[in-house]
Amino acid sequence: MGWLYVIIGGILEIGWATGLSLSEGFTKPVPSVITASLILVSFYFFSHSMRLLPIGTAYAVFTGIGAAGTAVVGMFFLNEGISLLKIAFISLLIFGVIGLKMSDKGEKDTGGAL
Repeated sequence: MGWLYVIIGGILEIGWATGLSLSEGFTKPVPSVITASLILVSFYFFSHSMRLLPIGTAYAVFTGIGAAGTAVVGMFFLNEGISLLKIAFISLLIFGVIGLKMSDKGEKDTGGAL
């Protein structure tokens, strides 16, 4: 269930990161409200994922999904430049996220006291 939470949170991060651009510095009311709502819901799911996954893995996957997804949205919907080098590095990021998922043993390390 932790992986589902982090994936949902990461997808919502794509939405709010795109919304930040569309809100033009929170000067447009509708995109601003949508962006703020997506931020809250995204972090809700992300925080729940950290109950079940190691924090480093959860955060890396969360931000990786958001970064790669936002770059793809920018290229295809916001007229940002597309290059082979950009696609190669986004692919590298995605493979890194997949590698983290595959390397996780599915249990949170609760060892060590704080």
